[in-house]
Amino acid sequence: MAWDRPTPNITTPSRIRIIGKVLRISQGCHSRGRDGRLRTPQHTCPRTTLGRVSDFDDFIDGFYPYRKETTNYRAIPDEPRDRADVLAEITSMAQREDATGDEGKVSGSLYSGDHEHYAYLGQVFSQFSHANVLQRDMYPSATKFEGEIVAMVLDLLHGDANACGVVTSGGSESLITALYTYREAARERGVTKPNVVMPITAHVALDKGAYWMDIEVRHAPLTEGYTADVAAMADLIDDQTIALVGSAGDYAHGLIDPIEEIAALAQERGIGMHVDGCLGGMLWPWAEELGYDIPLWDFRVPGVTSISADTHKYGYALKGTSTLSYRSKDLRRHQYFTYPDWPGGLYLSPGLAGSRSGGLIAATWAGMVTTGRSGYLDAARGILETATTIREGIEAMDGLQVIGDPKFLIAFMSDRDDLDIYLVNDALKKAGWRMNALQLPAALHFCVTRPNTRPGVAEAFLADLQTAVQYALDNTGTPAASGAMYGFGHTPQANETLNTLMSGVLDAMHEVAPQ
Repeated sequence: MAWDRPTPNITTPSRIRIIGKVLRISQGCHSRGRDGRLRTPQHTCPRTTLGRVSDFDDFIDGFYPYRKETTNYRAIPDEPRDRADVLAEITSMAQREDATGDEGKVSGSLYSGDHEHYAYLGQVFSQFSHANVLQRDMYPSATKFEGEIVAMVLDLLHGDANACGVVTSGGSESLITALYTYREAARERGVTKPNVVMPITAHVALDKGAYWMDIEVRHAPLTEGYTADVAAMADLIDDQTIALVGSAGDYAHGLIDPIEEIAALAQERGIGMHVDGCLGGMLWPWAEELGYDIPLWDFRVPGVTSISADTHKYGYALKGTSTLSYRSKDLRRHQYFTYPDWPGGLYLSPGLAGSRSGGLIAATWAGMVTTGRSGYLDAARGILETATTIREGIEAMDGLQVIGDPKFLIAFMSDRDDLDIYLVNDALKKAGWRMNALQLPAALHFCVTRPNTRPGVAEAFLADLQTAVQYALDNTGTPAASGAMYGFGHTPQANETLNTLMSGVLDAMHEVAPQ
C-alpha cells in the first residue's frame, strides 16, 4: 500500500494563524509603490486579519531583531565607520545567534559546533578570500584544492577511475546542476519535453530547478515505510523521462530510498539515476565503517550515475560548498558551457557560477584534511549513538511514533487524535529547542549533529519532550502557534494564495527593517 499526499485541512487554527501573520507583514500594513518595493507605513493601519496588534509588533521584532538596536542603512554612510565598532557590533550579533546552537538545542543547521575549527577555517579562508577561482592562471591552488576535494569525496562514494565531479556552492546548486546535465544529455536522444521522476520526499530544490528549466516533475508516492514506491515510479516513466531520483537521507525523514531498485529500473529504461546525498552523503560512509546496517546507495550500485553530497554539512566545511559527482566524464561534460565567439575571449565555465571565492574551496580542503578519517569516524560515532538514544526515548513515549527506520535524523509524529504535534513543538520552543516542523504528515524532526552529542543534551531533550507531550495533551484544541510554514493546502486556490503570501515574506527578507 502506498502512502500519498493527503489533502490537509487548510482551516486548522494553527495554519490560519500563520497565514494571518504572513499576511500582516506582506500585505496587511505595508503598502507597495509602483516599483513593487515594500513601504514602511506612515500611519496606524487597521489590522483586519487574525491576531492582535501586539502579535504583529512581536512578529516584526522577530523578523528584524536588530532594528531598534543598530543603525538601519538605506544608503552608504557619508563617512566610514570605525572598524572596531563595526566588528564589535557584528561579534555581538554572532554570539547572540550562536547561543542556542552552542547549547546543543538546535536540530541540524550547525554541523560542527567547534569554534576552534571555525576559527581555523576562517584563517584559511582569509588567505584566499580575494582570490577568484575563475582565474586559474593567477590562483592555480584552486585546481589543487578543488581536484582533491572531489577525489576525497569520490573515494568515500566508491567511484572508480572514470568517476569525476565538481564543487558547487551548496546542495541546491548540486541538484539543479544535475537536473540540467540530464536534460542536456537527453537532447542527444531526441527528448523535447523532458520530465524527471522522483518521490514526493525528494528535495524541493529539484522542483525549483525543474521550474526554471521547464522540466515536468512527476512525483511518486511513498510506501508505508516512508521511502520511494519504486513500482509507482515505474508507472510514471515514458520516452521523455530524463532521469530518476532517489534520496540517501531525505530532508524530511532522513531515510534512504531503495536506491538499488531505483537504479535497476533506470538501467532497464536506459536513463540516468541521481542519488541526493546532500544531507547524509558525508555521514553514511562512516556509519557503514562503524558497523551500522546501511543499504547500498553509492557508485557501488550499478545504474547510479550521479551523486550530490554536501561538504558543508557532515563534511564540517564552512557554509557554501557541496559536491556533484558523476560516474563518467562523458556525463559531466553535459553540464559545461563553452562559447568561442565572444569578443571577450574564449569562454569556458563548468556550471552556473562565474566568479567564486577561492577562500571557500581552500577552507573546505583544509577542513577535510585536518579532520581526517579518525576525526570523521569519532564524530559519526557520537552522532549515531546520540541519535539512537533519542530514537529509543521517543519510541518509549506514549503518543509519539518514529517515522521509518532512521539512523541520524529522527522524525516523529503523533499517533493520537488528541495530540497536536505542533503544540508539542510550541512547548519545546519555550524550553529553548529549535526543531524542524514537517507536513504531510504533520511531524517534527531532530537532525543530530555534533553539538547535540554533548553530555546530557539527549537526556535533556527527552525530558523536555515528555513535558511537551503532556502540555499538548493538556491543551487539546488550543491553536498551535507553530507549524510547517508551507503546510496550508494543496488545492489550486489555497496554493495560489499561499504562494502570494510566501512571496511577500521573501520580499520582506530583502528589505531594510521598518522604522
